[in-house]
Amino acid sequence: MLWDIDLTLVDYSGTGRRWYSDALTRVVGLPMRHVPEFAGRTERSLVVELFTAHGVDHDDDHIERFFAELTALAAADLAMLPELGRALAGASEILASLASRNDVVQSLVTGNLPEVAGHKLAAFGLDTHIDLTIGGYGSISVHRHDLVGEAITLATAKHGAFDAVVVIGDTPADVTAALHHSAVAVGVATGRFSAAALAESGAHAVLPDLADTPTVLKTLLTR
Repeated sequence: MLWDIDLTLVDYSGTGRRWYSDALTRVVGLPMRHVPEFAGRTERSLVVELFTAHGVDHDDDHIERFFAELTALAAADLAMLPELGRALAGASEILASLASRNDVVQSLVTGNLPEVAGHKLAAFGLDTHIDLTIGGYGSISVHRHDLVGEAITLATAKHGAFDAVVVIGDTPADVTAALHHSAVAVGVATGRFSAAALAESGAHAVLPDLADTPTVLKTLLTR
């Protein structure tokens, strides 16, 4: 099971935009005049767009400095994260239920940086049942499907081949990234895209949210 984070498991709406604004000022001394569309994007693709819009070279050095600032900003807000965001209904219950099975491994496919992903989940104890070491993170590519590939590669190397790979997220980008690797795509309509939009993007199943644990379990385990 490969989980997206933002607006799938947690909601930190507005926090990412603030971190981006502060990081841009710290790295290149500019105020943020252009705000990228965050939904479904990788951190690397967002930074490339942000730098381009502000006339800044998006070379590896600039990008890595920006990543370091984002990580530092998230760490500085660590104690405040439970107040800045919330765990979505059913997130804790479904992660715990899946973790109780010996035939399921859970990790992430998220546009977030690894450290930021860990902080966002740990604020609500959601990291307990997820193996963060085999996730696909937004630092590695501008293309989300590369994150799915990375997570599959790492998980297979650690645990062996899987009967199925299920990707769960709230955007069409999550769905298409899963389909690129012939994985099962499950949409969750807790973000900015409707159930219809997720279905139209090719999701094998769409859930309104994660609140009904038995229904979510059945959906995830019977693909």
